[in-house]
Amino acid sequence: MPFPSETEKKTTLDQALRGVLEAEIVKQKGSCDDFLSLIDLSIDSVTEGICSATTPFLLLGDVLDCLPLDQCDKIFTFVEENVSTWKSVSSLFWVHGSLCDLLRRLSKSQNTVFCGRIQLFLARLFPLSEKSGLNLQSQFNLDNITVFNKNEQESTLGQKHSEEKEEGMEVEEGEMGDEDEPAPCSIPIDYNLYRKFWTLQDYFRNPVQCYDKFSWMTFLKYSDETLAVFKSYKLDDTQASKRKLEELRTAGGEHVYFAKFLTSEKLMDLQLSDSNFRRHILVQYLILFQYLKGQVKFKSSTCVLNDDQCLWMEETTKLVYQLLRETPPDGDKFATMVEVGLSTKASVNSECTPTFCSSLSPCAPRPADAKPIRPTRKRPAPEDFLGKGPDRKIFMGNDELTRLWNLNPDNMEACKSDSREFMPSLEEFFEEAIEQADPANMVEDEYKVVRNSNYGWRALRLLSRRSPHFFQPTNQQFKSLADYLESMVIKLAKELPKDIPSEEIKTGEEEDDDNGDNLLKETNDSPGIQHKLVSNQQMDEVAAKLGSQWKSLASQLEMKAAEMREIETESEDVDMQAKLLLVSWQDREGTQATVENLASALTAAGFPKIAEALTET
Repeated sequence: MPFPSETEKKTTLDQALRGVLEAEIVKQKGSCDDFLSLIDLSIDSVTEGICSATTPFLLLGDVLDCLPLDQCDKIFTFVEENVSTWKSVSSLFWVHGSLCDLLRRLSKSQNTVFCGRIQLFLARLFPLSEKSGLNLQSQFNLDNITVFNKNEQESTLGQKHSEEKEEGMEVEEGEMGDEDEPAPCSIPIDYNLYRKFWTLQDYFRNPVQCYDKFSWMTFLKYSDETLAVFKSYKLDDTQASKRKLEELRTAGGEHVYFAKFLTSEKLMDLQLSDSNFRRHILVQYLILFQYLKGQVKFKSSTCVLNDDQCLWMEETTKLVYQLLRETPPDGDKFATMVEVGLSTKASVNSECTPTFCSSLSPCAPRPADAKPIRPTRKRPAPEDFLGKGPDRKIFMGNDELTRLWNLNPDNMEACKSDSREFMPSLEEFFEEAIEQADPANMVEDEYKVVRNSNYGWRALRLLSRRSPHFFQPTNQQFKSLADYLESMVIKLAKELPKDIPSEEIKTGEEEDDDNGDNLLKETNDSPGIQHKLVSNQQMDEVAAKLGSQWKSLASQLEMKAAEMREIETESEDVDMQAKLLLVSWQDREGTQATVENLASALTAAGFPKIAEALTET
């Protein structure tokens, strides 16, 4: 009979070890020490070369799958103590995924410490270049949904504490009695504040929503109200749970950690009085703002903020840091640490390379065996480009740039010349464009000066310095720069002196009546209500007066049923729904979103008083 091979010997021992383990598990007589001894024996067998390298991982996986969680804690302590052994075969350890299976069994809220120990162990086990633990595509944990009461009829807010006492509620162990009851909150907490406060967690969970126009308006309104509550209700040392801090110091200085937000309505006043809870919310704002303003690789090109949104975030960021500094204890120190941490994270995101571990910092010492880096020589530029040719002409890659660059031998001195310190007046610069805009001159569009790109660039610079029309907001859409300049020429013609025939320019929209020649003059001197666009303040006032009756106006504004359903899903606040209706109408109508048209729609919908108040503003 031939002798068994080495592979057969290893297979036999592998089966024997697993058979012993299964027998102990089935009998339910094995203790943690017996299981640990068996795993330790398999490790020694692998070291001696008489057992397969996968056997210790298989045994560990079987033990962790069969034992209760309290005994798994003891098994994991043995794993932590032998981290060097596991690290030598970390790839196999990851393939079998024993600890990953254990993580799925644990509860993140009840077994928080155990989950953290496992994740820290895996972080120590794998190198920094391991991509399995990185969020390379910047994905969000959309499953982390904060559940709270969304039915106002089931809300218990507003009930007196004395009513609960009369019902004979007993104080259970661990709850606060009369002596431990905190001072009543000075902020009137209602269901509206409760709903808006916890709705913000959905934006922190999925920041991409902030790039949507309607969602941003809801987020902005709820944030302003929440931060106003924080600002009006400031914490002092007494309200910062001094007694709890002293208990923690006597217990060994354990750190307070919230695994999951508690959204009970009865806890709202206590949460507003808790400094740790308040810091959690404020830091969430700072992280959200840094993502919205930062450059993320996998962020869509449509995710862009406008100037108003950036300005609001800058002001709100200052307010958040101010609230952090005012939150005891050690508010200034905590705010400084948060600011330094976020700035460091932003710097790492903008400067680090994909191969983090392989790249060396300029200040880091190089290995002794590393080859010296030879300085690379730049490729010499063409002689003509450097201006060393026979005509010393410097080519800039574009005919117009080349012409401008070679106008003077020394461009810096030419820029300092007194002859360059001039700015033409609007009358002089646009005189030719105004004459060409007159239909009587019969100038074709392709021959107009506004079609010249150089003229358009200079016209924009001049308008930004001398014309107020350049900075006036407008909803009118222009297909090209020439179309925009033509509209500006018509506006400027109305303001020019009488010696320039601006009254002869027609826009093509005059009515065929006897007073058509004086239309431009009348419109310029006293603009009628029919040409006055609805302002943002006017929409706020109308929305506040409409309230829950905004659907009556929606039919007069010819809003579709799908658009109305979208507005209702964007916000539960009726005032915000009315505002979203008016914003949608303004975006659709553009220059036709005038006060007269809105007043007519309000009157037809049965709101004559609101229409009258609108026309008077």
